[in-house]
Amino acid sequence: MRLTAQQAGVIRRAAVEAFGPDVELRLFGSRADDRQRGGDIDLYVATKENDLERLARAELDFLVQVKSKIGEQKIDLLLDYPSRRHRPPILDIARATGVPL
Repeated sequence: MRLTAQQAGVIRRAAVEAFGPDVELRLFGSRADDRQRGGDIDLYVATKENDLERLARAELDFLVQVKSKIGEQKIDLLLDYPSRRHRPPILDIARATGVPL
């Protein structure tokens, strides 16, 4: 995993604060592979929240917290929640291949 312990801790704490203590958080993509270089921080976030307004606010709060503490980074967030009507295959891929944070 190509995140520092400090970065991983910041991301985990921000996810718990924004989405709640039962959030599932995984790093996937190139940053999950120690052999690769560069790349965005790709995160899979699964929550039990269903309210779309709360989810949007939580996503913004999360990104603001993380970027304010680790600096400006390109972060791609895949948000999974129970009432999602369309489940693109990337959600299952990210969950299956992601490294838990």
